[in-house]
Amino acid sequence: MAVQLWRPGAGDGILPPRFNYYQIEYMAQFIEFATNHWWMVAIWLFFLIALLWDNNRRNGPSVSTAEAVRMINQEDAVVLDIRDKKDFATGHLVDAVNIPYSSLAERMGELDPFKKRPLILVCKTGQTVSMAGKMLREKGFNALRMSGGMMEWTNQKLPLVKK
Repeated sequence: MAVQLWRPGAGDGILPPRFNYYQIEYMAQFIEFATNHWWMVAIWLFFLIALLWDNNRRNGPSVSTAEAVRMINQEDAVVLDIRDKKDFATGHLVDAVNIPYSSLAERMGELDPFKKRPLILVCKTGQTVSMAGKMLREKGFNALRMSGGMMEWTNQKLPLVKK
């Protein structure tokens, strides 16, 4: 029994379903391809998972904003904000240390007193901290990146210090 699909211009006056005819056709073609070439799909999925795993491993461990708050309050974590001074002045976490990424290599000695404590790295969106985290972990720091960065922090309406 064939399924009657809604077609544009049918003139029945009924609103179309969520998916139009062409989207359903493409999905049917994709499913047919996937079932006929399952081994290609399996290889593609394997490489996609390997790529995501490798990317996550290179970026280092991350913490959510809630986990960062818990670590600051309970584990005496230090927040390292690697944004420029101008961005830092627009708003930052309480007691955050500001060392811009461009000068992190030269000023890493300032972080030596915090070597035994967790170091939460913060930037604008959570992307720049990957390289900084790698550099700090190579020097023996317990560096964690805050996922989402300051954008996620402000989206969740968490407190900021503005200077």
